[in-house]
Amino acid sequence: MAADTFRGEQTVEIEVLRPTRSIVLNAANLAIERATLAKRGMAERALTPILDAEHETLRFDLDAPLAPGRYRLALRFSGQINREGRGLFQVRYKAGASDKKLVATTMEPSDARRMLPTWDEPAFRARFKLTVDVPASFKAYSNTPIEKQQKLAGGLQRISFAPTPKMPSYLVVLVAGEMERVTTRQDGVEIGVVTTEGKRGSTAFALNSTRDLLRYYNNYFGVPYPLAKLDQIAIPGGFNGAMENWGGIVYNESTLLYDPDRSPEQVKKLTFEVNAHEVAHQWFGNLVTMAWWDNLWLNEGFASWMAAKATAHFHPEWRPYLDGIVERESVLNLDARKTTHPIQTRIDNEEQAAGAFDAITYVKGQGFLRMLESWVGEDAFRKGIRAYMAKHQYSNTTTADLWAAIEQTSGKPVSKLAADWTTQPGYPLISVSQRCEDGKRQVTLTQEQFRVDEPAREERLWNVPLQVGTINGRAWYTLLANRSSTITQGTCEGTLVVDPQSVGFFRIQYDRASFDALARDAARLPDTTRLKLLTDTWSLVAAGRMPLDAYTALVAKYGDEPRLAVWDSILVNLGTLDNLARGEPEQALVRRFIIDFVRPKFARLGWEDKPGESLEERQLRAQLASVLALAGDERAINEARARFASYQRDPASVSPEMLDFVFGTVGRYADAATYKALGERVAAAGTDEERHRAGRAMTGALDPQLAEATLRMALSPQVPANLASMIVAGVGRQHRTWPGASPPPTATRCCRAPMRSGATARWRAWSRHRTMRAMRI
Repeated sequence: MAADTFRGEQTVEIEVLRPTRSIVLNAANLAIERATLAKRGMAERALTPILDAEHETLRFDLDAPLAPGRYRLALRFSGQINREGRGLFQVRYKAGASDKKLVATTMEPSDARRMLPTWDEPAFRARFKLTVDVPASFKAYSNTPIEKQQKLAGGLQRISFAPTPKMPSYLVVLVAGEMERVTTRQDGVEIGVVTTEGKRGSTAFALNSTRDLLRYYNNYFGVPYPLAKLDQIAIPGGFNGAMENWGGIVYNESTLLYDPDRSPEQVKKLTFEVNAHEVAHQWFGNLVTMAWWDNLWLNEGFASWMAAKATAHFHPEWRPYLDGIVERESVLNLDARKTTHPIQTRIDNEEQAAGAFDAITYVKGQGFLRMLESWVGEDAFRKGIRAYMAKHQYSNTTTADLWAAIEQTSGKPVSKLAADWTTQPGYPLISVSQRCEDGKRQVTLTQEQFRVDEPAREERLWNVPLQVGTINGRAWYTLLANRSSTITQGTCEGTLVVDPQSVGFFRIQYDRASFDALARDAARLPDTTRLKLLTDTWSLVAAGRMPLDAYTALVAKYGDEPRLAVWDSILVNLGTLDNLARGEPEQALVRRFIIDFVRPKFARLGWEDKPGESLEERQLRAQLASVLALAGDERAINEARARFASYQRDPASVSPEMLDFVFGTVGRYADAATYKALGERVAAAGTDEERHRAGRAMTGALDPQLAEATLRMALSPQVPANLASMIVAGVGRQHRTWPGASPPPTATRCCRAPMRSGATARWRAWSRHRTMRAMRI
């Protein structure tokens, strides 16, 4: 542990199918000390290792062809415990006044080869049986329960785990350190939440949520969770987000632990969503795995979709589908540019695979699945999923296998529709016009590829499932398979609406009369329709298809908007306007518009919580206060400073919901004393949640000297690699050029922190700060 190194031995049972003169597997940054090949009836043969660092392979050339049959390949090797979250890595943390260290793994997509030589591709499923020697004070966790434990000399212990099911190498997990575990049971499975010592008080919500999710997914998929235990392992750093290792999910603790006395509701919501995503992977990704990384979206998009479904089931008060619409907006904007890519994109190597964990994979994949489920029907969709799971468990698949299953249960042309949406980049704009003839409404629907940066050169078409109806009335599905089609409604009464539930991954542009009819009643429209009208209007303004005052006039009708997600959408877009006006005379006008728009709603909410008010109102109070302060409202800034001073004396004096407002505001307008106080908070924080809150505040400082000091911190060896890039990005939102008077330092080290899977810096984990991020003006 002191030297951050490890040694290992392994025996691999291999089957040679055809005569071969070489054995090739993956290895990266490993030293091979000994290698032998044996078979019943054949003398053990020593092998000479040939390592290829560029291609991360280990090859053994043989003097004579190896005949078909079963062999045992034995290896002895050594490697490095990494500083960054790749393969086997170490995490340094504080426990009170003591410095501690633990080790953990994150393997996806191709880092298992950094801990053991293996066939490190998803299609090579194998059973793994892990034994580890660790310090006697440590506890160790892997995919399966402990089978045997014994003391060793030198203050060590040996822990052996039960064999895993057949699974790809990227799901192998090992976590070892001074940790503790709380447990419960559900459907015969032991569920554990594992933390570093002293954090049991923050585990109850995760433990109960996992139990609920396991029961829910067992029922939904129709295939019971197949392992004996499911551990949720929280580590204080190392990487961001979570990784769905089978039976031993590893989380950055800020995405799993929730302290009901100190954490805002948004943290509770985030932890549930991440938990639901990772537990969904235990079926979609682990039990059934994509054959290669070009089908990654099938893992990630599906887990995101399933998590939203579970969140809506257990926590409808959070209105997760409205949040999903807002989150989808950022991806619709990305996907409307020439730099986008299809959901299913070609992956030629592991390096490309690491770059595939992006918003298109996660959120467009999720959005398409929701649109598809709505079109084929929930029951038929679920039956298809169950048939797919039952047929392909413990094996690898492609998207074609899933479409075939859903097509069989729904009787609809799923494969053809899915091909349009998963293999083509971008999405359509649906133009809608209407006329009344003989008492019947004729609705003309026309599609074209939508772009915000420049007109599309390709003339792409999609099979587009569209719901067409009237406000507060019925809606019927039609499939727009050509460039244009006209449908008839039996009456001209009612206000026309297309995609009223906002399940479609496309934009809608109404003719002027139809738009005006919806805009007149904007404040009284159903939540999803009201939000979609706003988001589509903004996007059409961004693309130059509507004037800006069409959006600002529409927004003015939302002054008493009750939904937090709708405010999210509005404030992100107004923040974008402010950023575009940075350094221009118009910025003062934009900020005045923001303050004048927000202040009346905030005045009705007031600064203090009120008896009987909803959770949404408490969250909205904090959000609007943050926006007022970011726009330069002195009353909001002074209130934040006063509350920070109070927090310094007594942390319980500031409600959890107001913490992000207080810290974000005082960090933005910090002087040297406030900046120092924030730094002390970072150093003394007992959890990643607290540490990240104070750290984010420091990255937002407008003062150039403070910003320069923050940037230099990113180069410190004491700053974990997963946080260094966040520091640079945070400062960069405020300072587009190097903020200090002296030249920037030369970096003497670098780190690679791609955004990956459940193993990701789960990009969604940052979505809870989307408004503050966009509004950092």
